[in-house]
Amino acid sequence: MYMAAARADAMPIVSKLYCSSSQAVLVVRKRPHVVSGGGFVVTDCSQKVVFRVDGCGVSGSEGELILRDSSGEALLLIRRKGGMVQALSIHRKWKGYTFDYEGSQKLVFSLKEPNFSFLLRNNAIRVSTEPRRSNKDWDFEIKGYFPDRSCSIVDSLGNIVAQIGINKEEDQLMANKDLYHVVVRPGIDQVFTFGVVAVLDYIYGESTRC
Repeated sequence: MYMAAARADAMPIVSKLYCSSSQAVLVVRKRPHVVSGGGFVVTDCSQKVVFRVDGCGVSGSEGELILRDSSGEALLLIRRKGGMVQALSIHRKWKGYTFDYEGSQKLVFSLKEPNFSFLLRNNAIRVSTEPRRSNKDWDFEIKGYFPDRSCSIVDSLGNIVAQIGINKEEDQLMANKDLYHVVVRPGIDQVFTFGVVAVLDYIYGESTRC
């Protein structure tokens, strides 16, 4: 499950402040919908809260998620693109935005669901970042099957940058997979990583979904 040691070159997408020089093993615990509209909390090995994701019940908008830091400050606003064009499209897109000091939004990543058959285990979900990082039309993809807690975020060169999994102890404690861990490679932006996890949680109808 755990990735081999890798170079700790920072790969900031939201901020280099969230690019650790060492591998991070973080734990995700889902919240019930009666608490802040659902979502989940991310903690470190000492059970200190690092991030939390508020479900759509907080914003009041379906297909809108907010990733916050430990103090509650919003780091990412994540929205599913809507409208008639979207409804007729084969692909559904999500957009992740950061906020500047004046409150303006800046696009940092886009995630594309392949189509309504994305529930199939062999269908990759792809992510592009701003600015672009590769010559392909995507920079990262999700391999594996998120509902099984067995998937990875892989870059365009095939390198695993983060892995989502569940160990034997967690499996025994939480058979419904409300508790799992995410291993993030050194230098990888953790806010971006959990922004992607938040979207996966939503599209598979889990804790962030209304």
